[in-house]
Amino acid sequence: MTQESILKLLEEDARLSDEQIAARLGVAVEDVRAERAALEQDGKIVGYQAIVNDDAEGVAAFIEVRCTPERGGGFNRLAQRIARFREVRSCYLISGSFDLLVMVEAKTLYEVANFVSEKLASLEGVLSTATQFKLKTYKHNGLLFEEEPTHERLSVAP
Repeated sequence: MTQESILKLLEEDARLSDEQIAARLGVAVEDVRAERAALEQDGKIVGYQAIVNDDAEGVAAFIEVRCTPERGGGFNRLAQRIARFREVRSCYLISGSFDLLVMVEAKTLYEVANFVSEKLASLEGVLSTATQFKLKTYKHNGLLFEEEPTHERLSVAP
């Protein structure tokens, strides 16, 4: 049993109990409990969530942010400030022509626009933004949202 095997099982189904994990890995429940506690203590497991298909509700946007790094802190202080906004679901430091990628959820396009223009773009250190809107989710956190329909056709023989 490795920590990676526990993490893989929990990524597939966060509802698994220690007993279920132990049974799948063929190890003692106490060993799984100890490893899970260590993973949580070390910050490798930071929470457990249900993955919800929310495509029909609200608006999600991915906002690329170009910003000025601060002396002695780089992008960290600004990224942490942005991450604290209630609209922000995820915030990442990225490579490429932008510095941060911010995922935002709101009820309407207007709320996203308002967030970008009044909260995000007005922050000191933010140079520019580019916003793309999520249209449909096909896969999230390793889970496919829709399986391809299988079309069973009869074999045609000459």
